[in-house]
Formats: sequence, structure tokens, C-alpha cells
Amino acid sequence: MAGERKNYGAGVKAKVALEAIRGELTVAELVAKLGGQQTLINTWKRQALEGMCGILSGKAEAKAAEKEGEIENLHAKIGQLVAERDF
Repeated sequence: MAGERKNYGAGVKAKVALEAIRGELTVAELVAKLGGQQTLINTWKRQALEGMCGILSGKAEAKAAEKEGEIENLHAKIGQLVAERDF
């Protein structure tokens, strides 16, 4: 059917982005191999590079620590509310 969008899983996106980063195939060759669009592959490549920069800069670790702190606060609040209810 013409105009139908393909949904690619994260694994496929990561594999194609890695191939684009390696440069062993041109983006045009990857498009021919995948049957997608050049802008799509370039977007996945950019997202992969930005994601790696975030991981290597420690932003991902900081975000994980922030989430852990939020979880601890929520657990404390739950404990407080349970104690108040039981009292």
C-alpha cells in the first residue's frame, strides 16, 4: 500500500545507526538496503551520537541518581501516609 509507514524497532534503529556511524556503507546504500528514507537514517545516526555523548558525559548517571532520589522520597512519603492512616 502506498504511503504506509514502517515501524522499526529499537534494535533495527541502533544497528542501522551504528552502520551509518561506521561509514562502511553510504547513507544511500543503507537506504537501498533498508528501504527507508535518508532523513530517517540521518536522524537515527544523530540520535545515537547525542545519546552516546550524554552517556559519556555522565548525564545519564546523573539522571539515574535523580530518579533514585525521587523513589526514596516517594517511599518515605508512602511510609508516612501508612503510619498516619494506621494511627
